[in-house]
Amino acid sequence: MACFLVPTAEAVVTTIITKAEESKEKKIQVELPEHKAVQAEEVKIPLSRKLHWLNYLLFGGAVLLAFEHLWHGEVVPWFPFLTAASNPSDTATMLHEMSTVGVTMAVLVTAVWVVMCLVADSFAKKENRARALQSGGAVR
Repeated sequence: MACFLVPTAEAVVTTIITKAEESKEKKIQVELPEHKAVQAEEVKIPLSRKLHWLNYLLFGGAVLLAFEHLWHGEVVPWFPFLTAASNPSDTATMLHEMSTVGVTMAVLVTAVWVVMCLVADSFAKKENRARALQSGGAVR
């Protein structure tokens, strides 16, 4: 009924965190110009980019779920927008679905994102090792 609202809420929170992280990363690049030179040698995926991945996963899934609920008539274009919100007994069912299905979906998407980040970091680490071997430097 309204399970898509939980991943949407998480996506809004992570969007705010992403914007804060981007400004922090820009501030570091401005304050430490030598940091940019070190960063050019070493492959590293910034946290803000990883958070963008999470936002895409969460917002994309939420949009698809909202469309599915719209298709089945559970979401309507007039107030209160959710058909379950018009009846108190249906509201309890809706809240239960949000707390079980919605939270489970949000946690699962976040877990998939964590695995994605670990895999991406391992690829970056392999790239750094390959570059170090090519340049004759020490392997980390």
